[in-house]
Amino acid sequence: MRKFVYAARLVQDRKDGGYVVTFRDIPEAVTQGDTVEAALEEASGALQAAIEARIMDGMDIPSPSVSKRGERLVPVPVQTALKAALYLEMRSAGISRVGLARRLGMDEKEARRMLDPRHPSKADRLERALAVLGRHAEIRVA
Repeated sequence: MRKFVYAARLVQDRKDGGYVVTFRDIPEAVTQGDTVEAALEEASGALQAAIEARIMDGMDIPSPSVSKRGERLVPVPVQTALKAALYLEMRSAGISRVGLARRLGMDEKEARRMLDPRHPSKADRLERALAVLGRHAEIRVA
């Protein structure tokens, strides 16, 4: 089971004010906010952008580590989590976008858009793609 909720560390910026947010597992995701709430909201966007960049660059997306004392959990937005799950399952199975397109009965362009962070893929299409790879999505509300 893959999870897309990452531990964030918030550090108060004594010089400039506000809070700086970093992620151990996704070190390029760094942001800040004037308040804890604002910093956590920005953290979600930074995490999303970093994971989308990893997909576009063909990089690995690490599994989240267990949070340490004082860290806050930040979820990846649902659509990005679905795309990341599909991307990781395709890599794990050694299936290209062309191979996925064939399995889904669509053209390669459609399969490419499914993983494109700028394309608003529908959740049911992403779920269908996961299903042809033998997986399914589960959503948990915390």
